[in-house]
Amino acid sequence: MSKQMLPVFPAGEGCCAPMVREPLAGDDAAELARMFKALSDPVRLRLLSLIASHEGGEACVCDLTGPFDVSQPTISHHLKVLREAGLVSSERRGTWVYYRVIPAALNRLSGLLQAPVRASVPAGAGG
Repeated sequence: MSKQMLPVFPAGEGCCAPMVREPLAGDDAAELARMFKALSDPVRLRLLSLIASHEGGEACVCDLTGPFDVSQPTISHHLKVLREAGLVSSERRGTWVYYRVIPAALNRLSGLLQAPVRASVPAGAGG
């Protein structure tokens, strides 16, 4: 029996089985493609990483503009794409907007890409 821990998802949020076990349904594929497309831009991928690794798990938009050689409106556009893809949520507090990563979305993406665990084949043993 494996001691590998499986991720637990909140009730009602559902999860995709890894692609290696069953094919994706059309609606799931469209939603997941939107998430992966949002992450395919280097600035958005870095933004997501900055938000996720920020102290407290959330970052003010004022903390996200410095590390990039793009304008503030461009950062806002990238944050909007991440939000619309369901990867981050936002909350306005006074004049600032704070962003946090949605863990269930990352769990869904990582769960989809899980490779099957297979017994290793010794080198030289055909198969």
